[in-house]
Amino acid sequence: MQKRHLDRKLYFEEQSITTRDYVIPYISQHLQLKRGMRVLEIGCGEGGNMPPFLEIGCTVVGIDILESKIEKARRFTADHPQRHQLTLQVQDIYDVDPSTFEPFDLIVMRDVIEHIPNQDRFMAFLKPFLKEDGLIFFGFPPWYMPFGGHQQVCKNKLLAVMPWYHLLPVPLYRRILRAGGESDNKIKNLLANKRTGISIERFEGILRQLDFSIKNRTLFLFNPNYKVKYNLPPTRQVPILDAIPFARNFYTTCVYYLVEKASL
Repeated sequence: MQKRHLDRKLYFEEQSITTRDYVIPYISQHLQLKRGMRVLEIGCGEGGNMPPFLEIGCTVVGIDILESKIEKARRFTADHPQRHQLTLQVQDIYDVDPSTFEPFDLIVMRDVIEHIPNQDRFMAFLKPFLKEDGLIFFGFPPWYMPFGGHQQVCKNKLLAVMPWYHLLPVPLYRRILRAGGESDNKIKNLLANKRTGISIERFEGILRQLDFSIKNRTLFLFNPNYKVKYNLPPTRQVPILDAIPFARNFYTTCVYYLVEKASL
């Protein structure tokens, strides 16, 4: 477990840096963000992705199912000069009536889709929230990448740095985590990740099934977030490896997607 997993303000600040330096420039290749645009972040957590959008002048709504996360988001953004443009609410997204909101120009889902059960149902549920010419940004680690199980959050120092063992069968994976001294709650969360982890191929299959169109897609050998974490520059996957279905999941640490409704 790294310091950022305990110090949530540090994690908040790291999220802001990556969104400001990499996510927004990536989105801006296809959607010129400007004052007054409406941005929805689902699974906003402590809110680190939202300040860079506020700085542009966007109106931002952040929704998370956990009250503890939203409480931190409120505290961390309390002194932001554009705080009045930010709405934070504790709610299961399935309990939100899309008609209560004006449609959004942009929906942001960074490091969230891999934690959501029934992703096909969820992504279909997103459509009414999005303007007809709006975009959705997805950023996530493919399940088969070295730490796709998020085992870096383990307290055991060896388990936190071991790659790929999250791919083992559930009984063996659970046994290893218990032998390493991980708590029952940590094991429960890591096994939940195993149930919801998503591959590049499954994600793109859901997009096709639900009539979403890929506006842009980038596979990264080194996640842009590794710059602030480890001072490793973001590195795109080499084309020859990008082109190998399934195998590319094992050595791609992050994918960025911009998608739109295919009916456009």
